[in-house]
Amino acid sequence: MSSASKPIRIGYCLSLTGPLAGNSRSAQLAHQLWLEDVNDRGGLLGRPVELVCYDDQADAAQVPGLYQRLMDDDRVDLVIGGYGTNTILPAMPEIMPRKRFFVGLMGLGVNTTLAYPNYFAMIPTGSDPNVALTEGFFEVAAQQTPRPTTVALLSADAVFARNPILGAKANADKHGYRVVHEATYPLTTQNFTPFLDAVADSGCDLLFLCSYLQDSIDLVRAIRTHSFRPKMVGASMIGPQNTAVKAALGPLLNGLVNYEYWVPVPSMAFPGVQGFLASYRARAAEAGVDLLGHYMAPLAYAQMQVVAQAIEATGDLIDADLSAYTRDASFDTVMGRVRFGRNGEWACPQVVQVQYQGIETHDAEQFKDGVKQVVVSPSSMASGQLIFPYADALRTGRP
Repeated sequence: MSSASKPIRIGYCLSLTGPLAGNSRSAQLAHQLWLEDVNDRGGLLGRPVELVCYDDQADAAQVPGLYQRLMDDDRVDLVIGGYGTNTILPAMPEIMPRKRFFVGLMGLGVNTTLAYPNYFAMIPTGSDPNVALTEGFFEVAAQQTPRPTTVALLSADAVFARNPILGAKANADKHGYRVVHEATYPLTTQNFTPFLDAVADSGCDLLFLCSYLQDSIDLVRAIRTHSFRPKMVGASMIGPQNTAVKAALGPLLNGLVNYEYWVPVPSMAFPGVQGFLASYRARAAEAGVDLLGHYMAPLAYAQMQVVAQAIEATGDLIDADLSAYTRDASFDTVMGRVRFGRNGEWACPQVVQVQYQGIETHDAEQFKDGVKQVVVSPSSMASGQLIFPYADALRTGRP
């Protein structure tokens, strides 16, 4: 086979089994749709494209060996990062000595201390990712009357929670909130009442949560049955972005304020995103993945758009060339126009905080548009008004 017709092979790993499988498999479908789109247009550099993807089983210890295999045995042309810090960070010791071009997906602050110049983050948290993830929560709270003054921090005892908690403390200090309680819980926790009793004893105005999927579900249920009502609740919960979690909780979500990376509101109607999501939704049920795909899919598709545009612009597959181009260029993606800044993070953050409002059923279709998930921060992207305090937002109607 001549080099001109030989496929361009892009290798990576995803956590296709284990606790991160839901989000990883959603990303995999987005990657597959990108692959079909690019090959339907004739491939890249006149060559078809193939993806080589291994399952790391959400086990960080497997990741280095899988990337060694991709680069040394499979001899893929390019490598990309898998989903999340748990996969991307352990790959870096294999990537960095080889000076590979490396675009990761949703790793929070992966490159903050490494400062590897060929790494680029497909996550809209900007050059200070720990702070940007939840700054909107504290900012919008500061605009309320009476102004909240205290915050309690409750998080899972897990690696993924450490950076958001650091960001929460920085945001609390910036906006003048006093941290009156801080606690962590094991991921195996099933009874959250003792933790919420301690939060209630603090009398906090804001309850900052950093939780993951099942514990997000259990926490929300426990909060609704508990008698204590902080003024605002949420901020950094992983889970409510997922359609299955939204449907499971239904009306229990009302009043929560939490981060999102993409929601179907006018300010985020970027060129191509609705067409892509229509294609994704047509295949989601059969693939057994998130039915709406709002959280993972646009960023995963945009990840591949960045790689493709860099290849087409440079006209080659040389890691140094691709990295140099990506550091200076801007990219048109289904997540909008993306430029990379310090440590390969987005030059301009694009995290929104939404409040869930007016939810009456457990039907997933109600989340297809932005009516039930209102962007309340930043103000430049807002699609509605915050209902404050939390107790007033618990009813399914709106003021």
